[in-house]
Amino acid sequence: MVKSRLQEGGQYDPVATRGTMAEEMSTGYARRVGERLRSVRTQQGLSLQGVETASNQEFKASVLGAYERGERAISVPRLQRLAKFYNVPVDQLLPRDVAPEPEWGRPGIDGPPGPGAGKVTIDLTRLDEASVPERELLRRYLSRIQVERQDFNGRVLTIRAEDLRAIACMFDTDPEQVRIMLEEMGLRL
Repeated sequence: MVKSRLQEGGQYDPVATRGTMAEEMSTGYARRVGERLRSVRTQQGLSLQGVETASNQEFKASVLGAYERGERAISVPRLQRLAKFYNVPVDQLLPRDVAPEPEWGRPGIDGPPGPGAGKVTIDLTRLDEASVPERELLRRYLSRIQVERQDFNGRVLTIRAEDLRAIACMFDTDPEQVRIMLEEMGLRL
C-alpha cells in the first residue's frame, strides 16, 4: 500500500514521501539485482531447476526465481554463496551503470588487418587443466576480460585482436606467436 504524501489538511508530508521513494528505489534495485542474477545463470546454461539440483537444494528454484524477478531481496551472505556457486566475483552479481563497450580491433580504426588480426576463441576448461608455466598469467588476464565483459559462461571466451596484442606483450612476442602458443597448448577452438 502506497503511503499518502499529504498530511491531514492537504499539506505535503516529507516523511511519507521519503518512505515511498525509498520503497520504490529498493524495489527497482532488487529488480536490477535480479536481472544480473538471471543473466549470469543463463550465461552458464543453467535453468532455475538446474541450479536447485546442482546446489543440492541450497538455492530453491522458486526462491531464486523470486530473487530474479525482484520480488524478494537477497541477503549479502546468500549473495556471496550464490557467487561462489556460479564461480564469479560477488560484485558481478550486483547491478552497475556501464558505458557502452568500446569496439576494439576494428579494421580501419585500429589500423589495417595484419598478422594477429581477428578474434580467437579459447577453451577455458582446457586452460584450467593445462600444466604450462604461462597458464596462471594467461588465466588471470582472461578472468579480467570476463569481469570487464560480464561474460561468465565459464567454458569459452573469444578474445579480440587488441587482447591478442596485450597477451603478446605479456609474453614478449607477437600476436601470431600467441595464436601458435594457444594452439600448441590445445586452448584454441
